[in-house]
Amino acid sequence: MPVETRDISVTGKEDCGIVDITKIISEEIRKSKIRNGTVTIFCIGSTGAITTMEFEPNLSKDVSEALGQLIPLDRDYHHHKTWGDYNGGSHLRAMLIGPSLTVPFVEKNLTLGTWQQIVYINFDRIEKVRRIVLQILGDC
Repeated sequence: MPVETRDISVTGKEDCGIVDITKIISEEIRKSKIRNGTVTIFCIGSTGAITTMEFEPNLSKDVSEALGQLIPLDRDYHHHKTWGDYNGGSHLRAMLIGPSLTVPFVEKNLTLGTWQQIVYINFDRIEKVRRIVLQILGDC
């Protein structure tokens, strides 16, 4: 079964910067030789995450506020003693959401719902440019 691996770069603002990457993923699938299969989207870095959501400004605020209640960034996490970068909460948020997502596609079209987009979320305390690896697997 053919496999194609591709890299993309995405910039996310600090403290829950959510970026819609659906179009970028769709374009990479269209450029591939693979017609039907799955794409795994993997964020390299321990303070970033990949998931799906309805990408709209108010839900983005809701996500940030809900995570702020669940894992506040102003807490003194043990991790802060290790590097002094005060991003322990960022690591915990990224672990909760997860670094990857696998989405099937048929005839080069992602099988997403009408209001479902693929997003990268930067949880770090600073704006980050992230490398995201796409592994496209399937039939030509």
